[in-house]
Amino acid sequence: MKTNIISLENKTVGEIELDETVFGLPLRVDLLHRIVNWQLAKRRAGTHKTKTISEISGTTKKPFKQKGTGNARQGSLRSPQFRGGATIFGPVVRSHAYDLPKKVRKLALKVALSAKVAEGKLVILDNAKSESKKTKDLVARLKVLGWNSVLVIDGQVDDNFALASRNIPHVDVLPQVGTNVYDILRRDTLVLTKDALQALEARLK
Repeated sequence: MKTNIISLENKTVGEIELDETVFGLPLRVDLLHRIVNWQLAKRRAGTHKTKTISEISGTTKKPFKQKGTGNARQGSLRSPQFRGGATIFGPVVRSHAYDLPKKVRKLALKVALSAKVAEGKLVILDNAKSESKKTKDLVARLKVLGWNSVLVIDGQVDDNFALASRNIPHVDVLPQVGTNVYDILRRDTLVLTKDALQALEARLK
């Protein structure tokens, strides 16, 4: 399938052929759901922690004798039934990440790219380079292009463009190697430079 290449001045500067095996796949919501859950699980810090009975500070002495008091038998004031005691089966520091086959991850990325094409939300840019590092200048350009929520993916991110864009809400800039399903789906418009497009097609074919 053919699509136009535009410049940051919103002018058509050429045409390019999109690879059907990368950008022409049917929508698979189940696959996208699976990969987003996997990405978010990997991002979790897993630093939540409660103290077990061995970690509670306090005496190890038996509170009172076993028999004859009329109370339930107790072995420790650090037990969970007492105030300031331990937590049973509480969370511990751990990683929430789990494995997902490379083929599944690759297919999900192709499905996400294909979904943007099907919605008409994929834009091919000749380059994402900015002479100025001022945010005001880039905001004006994005307004002309009509991009409010956008992910820009470049082969190698231009320093000035990255500096100009980093303080604009709902605008993300990524290098081609960082392309991922979650970031593609969370922004309305996906913008690929020619360099990023060629690198992605070579990687995903």
